[in-house]
Amino acid sequence: MAKSQATFMKKQLEKNKQAKKQDKEQRKQERQQNATGGNLESMMAYVNEFGEITSTPPDHKK
Repeated sequence: MAKSQATFMKKQLEKNKQAKKQDKEQRKQERQQNATGGNLESMMAYVNEFGEITSTPPDHKK
């Protein structure tokens, strides 16, 4: 006897679900490996006396 079409579709859907899950996990690992690190100093931005955003802290000697 031949298997029903419903059983075949269930198996195909489960395969697709597993493939998506593996792809998602792989992308997650790649993002973690390529992370630049989010330390506070690299995220800081300063405003100079002209109102422009810079990455260097202002000079308080002026």
